[in-house]
Amino acid sequence: MFSGIVAEVGTVKGVAGNGEATALRIEASPVFTDVALGESIAVNGICLTVVHHSGSTFAVDVSPVTLRTTNLGELRPGDGVNLERSLCLNDRIGGHLVSGHVDGVGKISGKRAEANALHYDIQVPKHLMRYIVPKGSIAVDGISLTVVACHPDGFQATIIPHTAAATTIGRKGLEASVNLECDMIGKYVERALQARLEGEGAEVTDLQAAWLRRQECAE
Repeated sequence: MFSGIVAEVGTVKGVAGNGEATALRIEASPVFTDVALGESIAVNGICLTVVHHSGSTFAVDVSPVTLRTTNLGELRPGDGVNLERSLCLNDRIGGHLVSGHVDGVGKISGKRAEANALHYDIQVPKHLMRYIVPKGSIAVDGISLTVVACHPDGFQATIIPHTAAATTIGRKGLEASVNLECDMIGKYVERALQARLEGEGAEVTDLQAAWLRRQECAE
């Protein structure tokens, strides 16, 4: 479990694989020198397992399903990646609860500056829009961001200078891909309502049934 507060930007030092599966070698600062084999680290928002560690570098394996559902397959040596170590039970949650299980890949469709902020418009796969709400939380390449506004096919988020400098988002331009993880609470609520509607639990109310029908029509 993570919180979407990126610890640092690491550097991809090696990419090995056959196109179906990949191994990444990543260089990080001393903050990551005590990582242990089997530890979970979020790389661009994706929970990956450390399979090798030496000095300032560690290695992770990327499975075929992860390559198909994220943008990790685009990485090349020299690219920066957002890194976050998993939470301890006594950690502050500075962002929101992030599992590191990406829901889909979005695309930066707009970018503009205003005073000290950068406004990003991010295009989202249609089936994910029902989980995104104004003032809600979403993880973009592992960064916990607040949804400023929703559009029919995406949302807007605002980046402050610190976030732009401390993560990879400030380096990304138009058409760049980003990993998206929606707030897990919304997904659990939807599943619970679906179970009720399908007769797996207590009888669904008329209001709940109407809401679910609208979601199905939207898809």
